[in-house]
Order: sequence, then C-alpha cells, then structure tokens
Amino acid sequence: MLLRNGVLVGSLVLLLVSFSSAKPRKSQRMPSGLWGGDHIRINVSANSAMIEYDCAQGTIAGPLLLDTKGHFTLHGTHLREHGGPIRSDETANGRPAIYTGSIKGGRMALTVKLKDTNETMGTFSLTHGVEGRVFKCM
Repeated sequence: MLLRNGVLVGSLVLLLVSFSSAKPRKSQRMPSGLWGGDHIRINVSANSAMIEYDCAQGTIAGPLLLDTKGHFTLHGTHLREHGGPIRSDETANGRPAIYTGSIKGGRMALTVKLKDTNETMGTFSLTHGVEGRVFKCM
C-alpha cells in the first residue's frame, strides 16, 4: 500500500541521497611539538614520537593520526630502563607497545600497554607545549 503511493520509496531515495552526498571528515595529525605531564614527556614530529617516562622510554613510528573524534591507537615500542651503567653485553629489552588515547584542545589522555602481555604501563594526562616532569633511574 505504501509502495503504491510512493511515500516509502521517496523516503528511501531521500535517505540514500543524503548519505551519498555526505563527505567523511578527514583524519588529522597529532599536533607536533612537546607534550608533557607528571612522569612523561613526548616529543611529536611529523612522522614519529619519542617518549620519556620515569625509568623507561618509547618510540612511535609512522603517521600519528587522530580519528574525527580526536582518538588514536598507535603502535610503537616501550623500553624499560634501569639505574647504573649499561653493560657491554646487555641486550635491549624493548617490547611492542600500543599507545591509545584522545586529544581535545591542548590536552591528551594516554594509556600505554605492552602488546604481548596486555600489561598497562601507565595512564597519563599531558598538555601541549609543557615540558613534563620525568625522573630518571639512579
């Protein structure tokens, strides 16, 4: 009955046209520069990031993209450090890590997890343009 008078067909056509004409928003790059907070400092460049924590460091390679809501999931490495000198026969203990979070304005929320164990290394709040406070191992 609705098909005969065209109401349902007209509504469906209008709905399909509105979806096809809408352009998806492009993802954005994470703002470059220094991000800092308690126990963390991140230096973001165009295609990578270097992270310093208390007694640890990390890297993220590749484009650092945010989705349309400002969320991100990035893959990199996490390397635990220790006090004292590095021995000549010591091997690096870097592990794959997943960096997830979001950016809203000049604030970043970040969680770091080891990929192989799903162990959370920390959850941090950072501010763009702030040095951050990191304490190195002694």
